[in-house]
Amino acid sequence: MTSSRKDLATRPSVGALSSRSGTVRRRASGVLAGFAVVGFAAAMVAPTAVALADPSAEAAEESMYSLALADTQDLTVTVEGAAIAPAPRGTFSVYVTPKPTPTTASTGGGGGGSLAPYTGGGAPAEWMAAAGIAESDWPYVNYIVSKESGWNPNATNRSSGACGLVQALPCSKVPGNGYNPVDNLRWGNGYAVGRYGSWEGAYNFWTRNHWW
Repeated sequence: MTSSRKDLATRPSVGALSSRSGTVRRRASGVLAGFAVVGFAAAMVAPTAVALADPSAEAAEESMYSLALADTQDLTVTVEGAAIAPAPRGTFSVYVTPKPTPTTASTGGGGGGSLAPYTGGGAPAEWMAAAGIAESDWPYVNYIVSKESGWNPNATNRSSGACGLVQALPCSKVPGNGYNPVDNLRWGNGYAVGRYGSWEGAYNFWTRNHWW
């Protein structure tokens, strides 16, 4: 009986066990709560830490702007004063057709063959009067002769051989000297009347066709 009492005396009571059990549970709950807070904080911080540690961004899509921006990186910039080689350039030449000069007769050549050029002087009115051309026809004669020879008695067409004031063709048809203005106009008077009926008719034909 004595030992039983001693055991009972040293054995904790039910109330003490209950109190001690509650204390243990409270401590366990506190520890678990602490772990929960730490775990939640770690969960919040972990993505940020990963993002900071590995900042891998998705590749940007290519666009016209991004391509153009990339091309600008290849531009070469030259500083002021730098020597720049000139670009090769082709060459060209311009040919200007020379203006033909009036051809005059000369001894032994031209349409008149061996005929001597005229050097006697005079004026158109004198030549027409001496050739027997009516004064009323002088305006028509003046127009045609001005176009044909410019009133140059020694005018010669090298390609055709026409000569003199009215450009008689061929020059050998003119009696006398084809370069003599009176001989040339006298032949021209017969040609105008014989072919066109008059100097007026010759003038009308020339203005339409630019030859006679």
